[in-house]
Amino acid sequence: MQSLWRDTDANTLANDPLALRVYTSRLLGREPSLVLHGGGNTSVKTVVTDLFGDPVDVIYVKGTGWDLATIAEEGFAPVRLDPLRRMADLPALSDSDMVLWQRSAMLDPDAPVPSIEAILHAIIPARFVDHTHADAVVALSNSPEGEQRLSRLYGDGVLLVPYVMPGFALARAVRDMTVHTDWSRLEGVVLLQHGLFTFADEAKESYERTIRLVSEAEEELSRCGALDVARSAAEPEDLLLLAQLRREASRVRGAPMLALLDRSEEAAGFAGRADIVSIATKGPLTPDHVIRTKPVPLIAEGNPRTSVERFAADYDAYFVRNAKQESRLDVAPRWGVWPGQGTLAFGTSLRDARAVADIARHTVRAIQWGELLGGWRPLAEAEIFAVEYWELEQAKLKKGATPRLFEGRIALVTGAGSGIGRASAEALVAAGATVVGVDIRASEPGRAAGPDFLELRADVSIGPEVVSVVGETVRRFGGLDLLVSNAGFFPTSQAIGQIDPSIWEQSLRVNLTSHELLLHSALPYLERGIDASVVIVGSKNVPAPGPGAASYSVAKAGLTQFARVAALELAPRGVRVNVVHPHAVFDTTFWTPAVLEERARRYGVTVDEYKKSNLLQREVRSADVAAVVCALLSPAFSRTTGAQVPIDGGNDRVI
Repeated sequence: MQSLWRDTDANTLANDPLALRVYTSRLLGREPSLVLHGGGNTSVKTVVTDLFGDPVDVIYVKGTGWDLATIAEEGFAPVRLDPLRRMADLPALSDSDMVLWQRSAMLDPDAPVPSIEAILHAIIPARFVDHTHADAVVALSNSPEGEQRLSRLYGDGVLLVPYVMPGFALARAVRDMTVHTDWSRLEGVVLLQHGLFTFADEAKESYERTIRLVSEAEEELSRCGALDVARSAAEPEDLLLLAQLRREASRVRGAPMLALLDRSEEAAGFAGRADIVSIATKGPLTPDHVIRTKPVPLIAEGNPRTSVERFAADYDAYFVRNAKQESRLDVAPRWGVWPGQGTLAFGTSLRDARAVADIARHTVRAIQWGELLGGWRPLAEAEIFAVEYWELEQAKLKKGATPRLFEGRIALVTGAGSGIGRASAEALVAAGATVVGVDIRASEPGRAAGPDFLELRADVSIGPEVVSVVGETVRRFGGLDLLVSNAGFFPTSQAIGQIDPSIWEQSLRVNLTSHELLLHSALPYLERGIDASVVIVGSKNVPAPGPGAASYSVAKAGLTQFARVAALELAPRGVRVNVVHPHAVFDTTFWTPAVLEERARRYGVTVDEYKKSNLLQREVRSADVAAVVCALLSPAFSRTTGAQVPIDGGNDRVI
């Protein structure tokens, strides 16, 4: 492992201990094999002046729920040192009292809740303290004779602490072990089956001690020939089975989840091991991961429903074996092993699913390292359960906001490069959906336009391209629930006697046939989706056509009839199909300022008056159409299919 410290960067922060603490914390957070998604914590001790001008010894410790990779100064809680140190001398302290008294010792009541390891950070006398869950160190710890291996590796310079529940109990145990310890002779503390602490009065020294001790652990694994992992190519993909697995896991969770499939050689190699069931279900890399991953993965063998229900039953039995008065959490898997395919990660948001996927990737490696050392030996089940159901750990997951309307749902929107399609995609993302936006003019296809918005380029009037984008949606996120069939174009006005045959054909191909191609390709996945719903974007020209627009009006009328038949046929399969008929949506690419001015002049009105030339005298915008699209896709319209909704400000000819 290489040090990322740069003197040129750090020297500018030398006189600001908190800024330096942020800098080294982010260095640790940038290395996934040290900490993952909120894991680990850091601190710095300093002196500040209070309201009365008196000096106060303070420790800035990472706040609960913050991620070291992105932490800022406001992510650290300023806590008076003396009360924390005195807490460690108490014979006992409940979790709730620990949190209460830590908060009462804070200088800033609006700062985040201090880390559950704050007391331990306080009793370590060094100025800078770094705590990580280094893969290599924990893997050695989780092997036969792990303590002896680590003792031989590090000698007297590192204190080895048998596993103790994090929080007060751990701080008290370390305090008792170090009453007569000369801390200046220690470089670190290894918490067996948990992680590593390093410390020093200088930020660089503490950080680089972490790097050096972890590097020594990696070298030990290499010497033992334990860094090899199984690799193999995955079998041909089965996207329909993936969608079924995702649906079953969501059903058991009671909420929609995404399912991210890792088909890399490393993931497929692990999943393909003959002993996969026995080694994958022994327990997590570190108990800190259990709040995201649950104790063991789903083994996705055979029928998806059967395998998910087997996992749920096993989890329920695990709860019964270990529970006292706790209320049981949901029984759905968070990650899985799919023999022949790879590994799975489930989450109600893309962020959560990716966090699980990262943890699973590191767990897969560490398990195999442990097996090569003589057998993976994680923490005992009862200890893992205690952490999973520990109220202080569960509080980390509850830090987020209330779930959004479409959280965990997967949407595909065509014509998403601009106008109604773009507005619909953005509205779905804002409401929590993970969205794939397809357009023939996608600016940077294959790149995420946002955390939950992937853009793909395709001509949806070409069958193979439609099949490709639908498949890519399922491949990336695990299924398909919501479809906004919006792609289309408005041809130049032509009277029937002057219609260009090529324009007629193009209108039928884009405004009608492309929608059939899309629904045909998407239907097998929508049937396996969650509250599957389709909205097809029609036109006011269907109920009230105008002269010169025969090719467009005929295609849109055919599309509406297609949607009506689809509503009839797909209702028994659990798929809703509704239509919106927008009109005069002026913030689309067709309505350039020049076109608007020409039309306004033709009717003898201003541009603003022309935009509002409807019964309600209100301009119709793409966002207005998107709002109705989202409403029709939502549970509010779960009892509606086959509807046609005008979005035109009120049109007397339509009415």
